[in-house]
Amino acid sequence: MHRRTLLAAALAGAVVTPAFPSGTARAADPGPSVTRTGTTTLDSQALFFVSYDGLVNNNAFQKNGLLTYKGYQYAAWYTADRNAVVGRRALGAGTWSTVKVGHTLRYNDSHNVISMGVSRVDGRLHLNMDSHSDGFTYVKSAAGLMDNPAGLSWTASRFGAPQSTLDGLALTSQFTYPQFVSTPDGKLQLSYRVAVSGNGRNALAEYDGTKWTNLGEWSSSTGTYTSEHGSSTARNMYLHGIDYDRNGRLHSFFTWREQNGAVMCNSGGITNHDTGYVYSDDRGRTWRNNAGTVVGVTGGSDKVSVNDAGLVVDPLNPDHSLMNQESQFTDSAGRPHAIISYVPGRFGQCTTNYVTDRTRNGRAFHVRRNASGTWQKTEIPVPLNSSQRTKLILDKYDNAYAIFPFGRVAGASAASGYTDWKILFDGSGLNAFGEVVIDETRVAQDGVLSFMYQEKSSGTTPSALHVIDFRLPA
Repeated sequence: MHRRTLLAAALAGAVVTPAFPSGTARAADPGPSVTRTGTTTLDSQALFFVSYDGLVNNNAFQKNGLLTYKGYQYAAWYTADRNAVVGRRALGAGTWSTVKVGHTLRYNDSHNVISMGVSRVDGRLHLNMDSHSDGFTYVKSAAGLMDNPAGLSWTASRFGAPQSTLDGLALTSQFTYPQFVSTPDGKLQLSYRVAVSGNGRNALAEYDGTKWTNLGEWSSSTGTYTSEHGSSTARNMYLHGIDYDRNGRLHSFFTWREQNGAVMCNSGGITNHDTGYVYSDDRGRTWRNNAGTVVGVTGGSDKVSVNDAGLVVDPLNPDHSLMNQESQFTDSAGRPHAIISYVPGRFGQCTTNYVTDRTRNGRAFHVRRNASGTWQKTEIPVPLNSSQRTKLILDKYDNAYAIFPFGRVAGASAASGYTDWKILFDGSGLNAFGEVVIDETRVAQDGVLSFMYQEKSSGTTPSALHVIDFRLPA
């Protein structure tokens, strides 16, 4: 594809937009609320080290570090002795059963997270872990383990040996950011990045219950991006997520990160720019922009590129320390929502230290497509007080919840058009380090917001890892 245009010009310069009819909320629907129902401890002495300002057990981009399936919840983490562990509990239970899956973490690198996925077609649990622009480790359970949790023991014998391929399928020697996503027809897909930060491509593999197939790459690292400061000819697309809605559409918000720092006003910033959006109606084979135009084909020569038209739904130059890999969710009508964060222009037009500036002046914004198909953005009036990421979920009434670093929870109602954001839980007493891992799968199953967090520590002193539960409006 060719020229790059900015979609949604109505967003330019907008900070808070007026309320609009959501199309789903009714006058009688309750607004957002959280009621804390309990906290359980996964590990009193979990592995702790800070790398890239994050923890390997609690990186917000860790899709499905915590998940729920058929009445049981599953969690994955590294113990103090670096063993990869998976725990499970019946929903509402106070204790977890754990198994070691035969792998130990290689490096003190917070990118090397554990991600989980379930292939409904054969009832297996899949894990991909310990990768940052190099090889990965893959483990899968016996067939049927997830379908009969009460009847099958939770033991190491239920898991296969660790592998460096997907059952013999070698993907790439530079693999990062595994994200499992279950397809509407029961298969399992694995999203991942090929190559390195600032010069990488997104790709997909798919498991059908008998074998893995590499579908190929779908985003491009080539093309020219030019800011007022300079140009860059290499980059990668960082995904805010990759998720199917209830109608079977696959959604993905993203930001671009440029390889060449010449596009920034100051070398202390970060080269992330623009919030983009694409979707697929054929299980990730073909990608379209918001207008429905094909902009990329997975495994084909035409990939989603920075120079494609109609990708950008919220334009922003690289001078505001825009965060990558933040969060997304879809509402009951299949409309996409995202959380993005950066330093607004009222605090200056050039960040010089992205950690310091985001911590001091960073704000999160709720971006969503409304019933008429236009994009709107609302600033969430909660200071980040952190350089880290915020997560997003929506409840059964389409109320939105932002889960900030340190376990703070804010909410906004669909009835207001998401303009009434307020703090619902301030994180008191958690002593959480920063980012949290959300159970994205549980909300729809039993109306509970559940997230995993690790207590603050120092150096490499292990600390407690917990899961906290909140009941959402019934």
